[in-house]
Amino acid sequence: MSQNDSAREKRRKKFSEKYLGIVILLLLVLTFWAVFKILTPANFGTPSKLASYLQSCLIYAVGGCGLYFIVVMGLWDFSIGANVVLSSILACYFSQKFGYAGLIIAPIVCGTLIGLLNGIVYIKLHIPSLIVTVGLSLIYESLSVFATQGSEQVLSSSYRAFGQYPGCLILALLAFLFAAFLLNYTKIGTYTYAIGSNEYVAKNMGVNVNKYKVIAFVLGGFFIGLMSILTISYGTSMTAASSMSSMSKNFMPMMGVFVGLAFRKYNKPITAIVIGEFIVALLFNGFVALGAPTTIQNVVTGIALLLIVTITTKPVKGAVVK
Repeated sequence: MSQNDSAREKRRKKFSEKYLGIVILLLLVLTFWAVFKILTPANFGTPSKLASYLQSCLIYAVGGCGLYFIVVMGLWDFSIGANVVLSSILACYFSQKFGYAGLIIAPIVCGTLIGLLNGIVYIKLHIPSLIVTVGLSLIYESLSVFATQGSEQVLSSSYRAFGQYPGCLILALLAFLFAAFLLNYTKIGTYTYAIGSNEYVAKNMGVNVNKYKVIAFVLGGFFIGLMSILTISYGTSMTAASSMSSMSKNFMPMMGVFVGLAFRKYNKPITAIVIGEFIVALLFNGFVALGAPTTIQNVVTGIALLLIVTITTKPVKGAVVK
């Protein structure tokens, strides 16, 4: 084989490996769609329903993009739900005063500040991020109760463009492109992966580990702010959370992140997060179409989460509780 042939073969192999993970995920999408479509053809998988599934998955995928920066380092953020609740409430309040500017700026600022606070407290207290963010989520929930006095906040019908197409799709695509840019073309992405692979080696190479951990939490909060815009626009209302009731909002973005981690070796984590969330949406809506009780859906979700975690803990060297 000539040198040119060998080079072409290497490029072909690299290209096929690069997109293999995406092909696998798309095949899973097709498989789940076909199974539920056969089982309940009238209630599942029509073009309009698929568009609805996609819209809901975009919300969680945007949050998952931010969470990915944290989890890939081996850290955790269990304040996502409380962040979404508080940011969404502020989005409603400030949209009444400043229109779309308030709807967009308030949750982004709130989400980012919460991420910054999470990162600083984690670095200063030297305790696991899981404990830090669970404790702080109780504070954020209390703030949401204080801000609303227990009353439901409703977004005006004049400011719901991001709750439907094409507004939701445009905002989500911008978030995905920004996340991919940070991971692939900036120092933040390089150091994030370096710390996740081996924190001690990264530190010995001169990386300011604490600084980039805080940056990861800040980015996580920023994307949760974007997720809050989509959440309140799609759901149109938000009620304050208490007694850790916001925890249920943590797991949907996490499932997409775990898929992104599992397919990280194919260098398309953001795409994997989006497709992974769509697969989860197919599963949820498939069981709804079948008339399965909520308990069965929760069982399937739990099993899927355990399987995904089992897959992801092996290839991701840095994924330990910190």
